[in-house]
Amino acid sequence: MSDELKKHIASAFDRDLEGIQAQILKMGGLVEAAIHDAALSLESRDEELAQKVVAGDKAIDELEELLNEEAARVIALRAPTARDLRVVLSVMRMSANLERIGDLSKNMAKRTSVLSQLAQIEGSATALRRMSREVEHMLKDGLDAYIRRDEALARDVIERDRDVDQMYNTLFREFLTFMLEDPRNITSCMHLHFIAKNVERMGDHVTAIAEQVIFLATGQMPHEGRVKEDRTSSDPALSANAGKE
Repeated sequence: MSDELKKHIASAFDRDLEGIQAQILKMGGLVEAAIHDAALSLESRDEELAQKVVAGDKAIDELEELLNEEAARVIALRAPTARDLRVVLSVMRMSANLERIGDLSKNMAKRTSVLSQLAQIEGSATALRRMSREVEHMLKDGLDAYIRRDEALARDVIERDRDVDQMYNTLFREFLTFMLEDPRNITSCMHLHFIAKNVERMGDHVTAIAEQVIFLATGQMPHEGRVKEDRTSSDPALSANAGKE
């Protein structure tokens, strides 16, 4: 193989990698917006904005499909090795996590129309938006860490998921209190708990994205296990309610 042909192949491969990395960042931007708008629609009871989030999930799904097709094509045609292969595999894993966050944002938005017909639970929408905002910021930093291959920032994102877990624990207990104080709050609180659990799961998916950044930067997945701060499934006082969403 001539040097000129080798350079041509390398250049084509670089363009392929740049293309799929640009798509993952575009997908990440759409998901950030979905988290933001879903939480805002809940807080403001804006059903039109909620429908925008639901409709916009299709674009996120289409990007994931496109990324998987492009990544498979690159692997089949370019046979990447070592670092380049890590990039392609990480993009596929990240796109799956982003798609799931998009689904969870859509689920949150779908609850807006239901909750708009029910009595408000004081402070709940604001607390959920604050929790969602933390996940949104984590995702932004996770994507920035990906762009820069910044292991330290990725580890910081993983640590911040503890805060999301703790917010969820607090909300869970508040919803239980509201339901015990007045049975008429049960329906609203069950919907709100479902949303809070979805946001907590978004944080887990962002954590998985940050782990892929560490994999890219170091060639190894982080070995140390992070202890989850979600205590609602192990707390004996809450075990009777833990499975109800």
